[in-house]
Amino acid sequence: MTHRGIISFLTHDAPDGGAATLAQALDARVRAGDLVEKVEGGAVRCFACGHRCLVRPGRRGICKVRFNKDGTLYVPVGYVAALQCDPTEKKPFFHALPGSDTLTFGMLGCDFHCGYCQNWLTSQALRDDAAGVLPSDVTPDGLVRLALRQGARLVGSSYNEPLITAEWAVDVFKVARANGLKTAFISNGNATPEVLDYIRPWTDCYKIDFKAMDDKRYRELGGVLQHVLDAIRMVYDRGLWLELVTLIVPGFNDDASQLARAADYIAAISPEIPWHVTAFHKDYKMTDPDDTSADALLRACDIGARAGLKFIYAGNLPGRVGRWENTHCPDCGDLLIERCGYTIKQQRVGPDGRCPSCSRRIPGIWC
Repeated sequence: MTHRGIISFLTHDAPDGGAATLAQALDARVRAGDLVEKVEGGAVRCFACGHRCLVRPGRRGICKVRFNKDGTLYVPVGYVAALQCDPTEKKPFFHALPGSDTLTFGMLGCDFHCGYCQNWLTSQALRDDAAGVLPSDVTPDGLVRLALRQGARLVGSSYNEPLITAEWAVDVFKVARANGLKTAFISNGNATPEVLDYIRPWTDCYKIDFKAMDDKRYRELGGVLQHVLDAIRMVYDRGLWLELVTLIVPGFNDDASQLARAADYIAAISPEIPWHVTAFHKDYKMTDPDDTSADALLRACDIGARAGLKFIYAGNLPGRVGRWENTHCPDCGDLLIERCGYTIKQQRVGPDGRCPSCSRRIPGIWC
């Protein structure tokens, strides 16, 4: 089986022979949620994301997939809407089993509404009628068997915001862990302490899209900057392997002041957290900004280096950003991992996670 077309091996189905709406199809694939507190009048407080929605009976949270029926919060389970097995570097994780593949699954819905979302077909399915993605029924055992057949070493939850479907991700990750696989969340970082504590026993890696260092920009996307800043620290403090990604969007978040503040914030938590600065391309509803140039990525990398970050990567422009695709030892400067896009050309970090030249510990998951 190739990396493409995996989802076609699953069963598409909707109630009433497909006549039901997408919301009805999803509402048939639920169970009672765990990340919830009951309050007065049959309402519930949801802790799956930073919005902490108070959901009254008959209403939905901001994500639109978690809903209150008769005082019980129901949450998505039992399906995927996107499924792909491809390089772990694409997530992107550069310090997690380099050269491996990750079976990545996604559901539907999101707590943000980013105008440039490249996964809008899944994330915005309940907000945008143009999406039209149907659920495909699957079990955790089925997903893990597929991962093993594909030779994947990780299973990841992505394509929509995985925190709003955390219960399902944990169901899958429990089976994945039992079969020797690592697990990963690929998230916007709009987290709560409750959801991070819930996923922590079953999760190895966590990627956060650090979208801007300006609260006004975050609110345009449906989020709050402080929630993401807090989540970066909380994920790091809980010992999950953390990598951060900032998509550099011209005119939106590419000014030197924002980038410097972002880099300084990361460095204050740990200068060894990898920071990926990646190139924007026109997508979904954001078609006005120019695509990001290689020079803009190089400037962002220089800003990160001046802040003291040890591992900075420029993405989405393979072969055009020089040394910033590669991993070098911060102490002796030796080339440790050479990349071109998602392809590993050379990998010198051993299972012990040390530089073979000077024995410096390189943070990450290496075996």
